[in-house]
Amino acid sequence: IASDGQVFVKFGHIVAKHCLDKRCSTELLCAAEQTHTISSQLSIVARVKAVTAESKSSSELLVSNAQNLIQAVLHVLKAAEAACIKGLQQPLPDPEEEEVAAFCMCWRKNLLWHRVKESLNSDRDELGLRKTQARAEPSLTAMIQEQSPQTKDNARHPKTIKVHTIMDSHL
Repeated sequence: IASDGQVFVKFGHIVAKHCLDKRCSTELLCAAEQTHTISSQLSIVARVKAVTAESKSSSELLVSNAQNLIQAVLHVLKAAEAACIKGLQQPLPDPEEEEVAAFCMCWRKNLLWHRVKESLNSDRDELGLRKTQARAEPSLTAMIQEQSPQTKDNARHPKTIKVHTIMDSHL
């Protein structure tokens, strides 16, 4: 789990590097650094627990740190969503950066398409307000969860950043 957190740190840094909005970029970098810190802390706690006797408090500390890491990753994803909405620069010809940019652009396209469909909904309530569908807006977290079954076959390519593979067992 701790090493998976580092993948999201890298993801956050790539998105922040290409974000057009300085404030969103700064927020994303802060979220990525927090995730890096918690991931490192979890790694240390896990190594210490592996060599010490089993205790309830050490197990609770490990679980607590893992939960904190998941919350930090979710914060990175929310900040990345904001950065993607503001817009991203064209990435350099780097495979990892291109993959992250393509993933983010795909999500943004889904979000905009969802919003267009919602705005075209002519159903109105008794006050004349447009009714919204029960479906939630697309999110990066949801895209990661939706793509996770496909990622089992991608284990042969560990060097590429596969953001959607990280959340297979965590969300």
